[in-house]
Amino acid sequence: MSNIHYPLGVLVMAYGGPDSLDEIPGYLADIRGGRPTTSAVLAEISHNYQLIGGKSPLPGISRQQVAALAARLDPALFRCYLGMRHWSPWIEDVVGQMVDDGITHAVSLVLAPHYSQLSVAKYQAKIADGLEMYRGQITFAHVTSYHDAPLLIEALANRVQAGLRRWPEEERESVHVIFSAHSLPARIMKMGDPYDSQLRETARLTAARAGVPASRWSWSYQSAGRSPEPWLGPQLPDHLAALAGQGIQNVVAIPVGFVADHVEILYDIDIQAREVARRHGI
Repeated sequence: MSNIHYPLGVLVMAYGGPDSLDEIPGYLADIRGGRPTTSAVLAEISHNYQLIGGKSPLPGISRQQVAALAARLDPALFRCYLGMRHWSPWIEDVVGQMVDDGITHAVSLVLAPHYSQLSVAKYQAKIADGLEMYRGQITFAHVTSYHDAPLLIEALANRVQAGLRRWPEEERESVHVIFSAHSLPARIMKMGDPYDSQLRETARLTAARAGVPASRWSWSYQSAGRSPEPWLGPQLPDHLAALAGQGIQNVVAIPVGFVADHVEILYDIDIQAREVARRHGI
């Protein structure tokens, strides 16, 4: 960026999530582009959210993260904003607010460390939509990924070590670490998408930083969508069954594709995967 005018905008973007059970229908409609959600699926998803407290913690955590970032930056040089892809405040509207605030140059960052054309690129497209909608002239520089950022790896490694400390020291060598992330349609592999390779690199770097040898960790995907097309695997329930077949009885689950708790951690891992593990003696 040349001839930058300050303050520089910093647009942090997150997926979004419902703040109450009543917001779930609208939230799902936004995700599905207005297509209706069946009553059975709506009931299932509402039940899942009810089990984790009746709302998504993601919006609140994201606000805290942006506030913490703003506190680290000079307010004379940077102005931080939070936009959501699928809930309020929508990215497009936040871009409009940036236009009204007179921002001319900005950096965008998605709270997802790994790039994919089906994820991070979609957030960047929302920025373009917002600029068109509000006739903005903001020049954006996009942080496309930060999957190998040293501080991210250190934070994840600390979580691995904290998980392992739940076992007595003499038992830790028997604990297997599973790294996971949200699955995407398998067709991205033919598109040359870096998502899978970046995720596995994050896992490798984290394991090395945490001192976990290659024989004691593995990779899995989770939370595949409901469409009939093939999704990246192995899926976490199947992977747990396979590990049990190898005699593994203790595991630590480390979701490296997320930087905040939400339903795919608090339900898909903490409840659903835990029950699968229990059934298999893990």
